[in-house]
Amino acid sequence: MDRDYKAAMLPFFGEGEIGSWVNGAMMPGRGDAFALTDPATGKVFLELNDAGPEVVDAAMKSAASGQRVWWGLAAAERGRILWRIGQQVREHLETLALLETVSVGKPIRDTRVEVLKVAEMFEYYAGWADKLHGDVIPVPTSHLNYTRPEPYGVITQITPWNAPVFTAGWQLAPALCAGNAAVLKPSEMTPLTSLALGVLSKKAGLPDGVITILAGLGMTTGMAATTHAVTRKVVFVGSPKTGAAIAAQAAANIVPCVLELGGKSANIVFEDADLKRAVLGAQAAIFSGAGQSCVAGSRLLVQRSVIDRFLETLVDGANRIPVGDPMDVATQIGPINNVAQYQTIRGLIASGCKEGAKILAGGERPEGDVCANGYFLRPTVLGNVHNDMSIAREEIFGPVVSVIPFDDEAEAVAIANYSKFGLAGAVWTNRVDRAHRVAANVRAGTFWINSYKTINVMSPFGGFGHSGYGRSSGKEGLMEYMQPKSVWTETAENPPAGLGYAPE
Repeated sequence: MDRDYKAAMLPFFGEGEIGSWVNGAMMPGRGDAFALTDPATGKVFLELNDAGPEVVDAAMKSAASGQRVWWGLAAAERGRILWRIGQQVREHLETLALLETVSVGKPIRDTRVEVLKVAEMFEYYAGWADKLHGDVIPVPTSHLNYTRPEPYGVITQITPWNAPVFTAGWQLAPALCAGNAAVLKPSEMTPLTSLALGVLSKKAGLPDGVITILAGLGMTTGMAATTHAVTRKVVFVGSPKTGAAIAAQAAANIVPCVLELGGKSANIVFEDADLKRAVLGAQAAIFSGAGQSCVAGSRLLVQRSVIDRFLETLVDGANRIPVGDPMDVATQIGPINNVAQYQTIRGLIASGCKEGAKILAGGERPEGDVCANGYFLRPTVLGNVHNDMSIAREEIFGPVVSVIPFDDEAEAVAIANYSKFGLAGAVWTNRVDRAHRVAANVRAGTFWINSYKTINVMSPFGGFGHSGYGRSSGKEGLMEYMQPKSVWTETAENPPAGLGYAPE
């Protein structure tokens, strides 16, 4: 496929200036310029202006106004509009996937799948829109007591650079289903597909202001949005350090948060597993998306009795995986998204080697002209690793797997749980009892048995410990965007008065 940046943007933004999506139209940024870089070439292809506090303030006012209109619609009508957004996403599958690949660096084979998942998200929550109702509580008094699920109002959402279109849909759809307006600030490195979703939502008939997309920097635009008086809840997807800072800001304003943070997930392989399937699963767990996934299986725990045989196959497979131009449908691994992350990954590999780890595969830039200028890294397998090393403790967020041996089930669970994170994990075994026992004992919000990285909008997702709190997706994710109101109505003809005086 041709790397035509303008062709990727034209269907959504036309020839006009790209800014923030505010009140159903593009609003130019008022702050400093920042650049968007193609990770596959290292070349700047677009400059935008930081939205800044003035644009944020206008966005928040329009979001509050739009939310009142949105909540005033019949629930079934809200559902129909959400469904139409999903249909718009499906109709623009190829152009959205192309735009995501250009700006993120993910292979086109992956971005097509992720765009379809975004359509599924809006379609799934469209079905929930007219099924959100309260309960009648049989209180021991003469009152009729019932509950009403109500929206918070305006939700501010911060999403990362590794999967911008996916995480935008992941957060926007349930927020809107519950009757909120959403102000989403994507990473300044990858704002384009989130902005495109704003454009498509208007085509689907969404009232202006219900979806706002802010293009800007975290320390200016992001902070102005999360601390704005109109914000009633903050949802953040990103690093633990930034998440902690945002949660502190929100707490100062008595505003609740949902935090989806990092991971250092343990992928456990027992000697009785189907080793061929486990090797393929281990590769997908860490190398898909160039390892830039919070649930990546970056700690690969293999039972000592089969580790040599397993490693031989794993290393051979890692050396064969096609790395290259993300526009090529044959490419399975594209570049790292940005130069800072690329340097971080290289630094962590070097640090691991100083601590005694050995590079068994990868660790270097692939050969060839295609990978000469972008942020490419061959799939990397590190052996001779123990769980106290920095590469086994810190989130690398790249195509780097640390292989750690274990002797028995108790040791495997202990190693898996010896982490500040608790986002995901997996076990590969043919013993049913062991599979469910390990799943119960590993502290993680999502756990797979004889598979890895299957995620669906119907199922709740979130972490334990430093991986965050609250849930995205599923019914549980929807509940994060609503708050219950309890209503009491006196039904007695002459209710007793507990206090006070009234004349006869």
